Amino acid sequence: MADEIVAQKALIFGKYDTSDVVVQDGGLAKYIDLTPTNVPHSGGKHANRWFGKSRLSIVERLINNIMRTEKYTGKKMKAYKTVSQAFDIVATKTKKNPVQVLVECLENAAPREEVTRLQFGGISVPKAVDVAPQRRLDIALRNLSSGVVAASQKNKKPIYECLADELMLAAKGDITSYAVAKKEEMERVAQSAR
Repeated sequence: MADEIVAQKALIFGKYDTSDVVVQDGGLAKYIDLTPTNVPHSGGKHANRWFGKSRLSIVERLINNIMRTEKYTGKKMKAYKTVSQAFDIVATKTKKNPVQVLVECLENAAPREEVTRLQFGGISVPKAVDVAPQRRLDIALRNLSSGVVAASQKNKKPIYECLADELMLAAKGDITSYAVAKKEEMERVAQSAR
């Protein structure tokens, strides 16, 4: 009887395989965790550890970022269902693995340069600096989730449709995507501060 038990492959939301997902951006590859898991919920076991968030599934990090907004604060199951429904829409519209679309979206929405302020005497001067890969991913996730919540508040479309639209637009690198527009704006400001 023990011989008959077959080990099932872990799939995100029970549908999407992460083994064929490819991260093109070499800097982000180390921080995008694609380990297969059925339910992207770790219970915070990586909290308060150095680079602990880089060991979280990228889908769980998206869910956690959507949960940061005022409407979804602390409601992980609600955010979980939103991401699951958005992934279903992305899969039907693009005929691609939605986890791959999410990775492409994050690659296109992660800024490479930003501005910091340097103090010279009593003067503060803006200076363009390169962004660390972990911070690039954090900014991309934050911009993605805040853009989705802002878009869902303005119209009658449910948040999962707004999330699906944002993922597909950002995966193409379309400037109408909130996350890509914020990235372009950050890089433009950094270029003028060189």
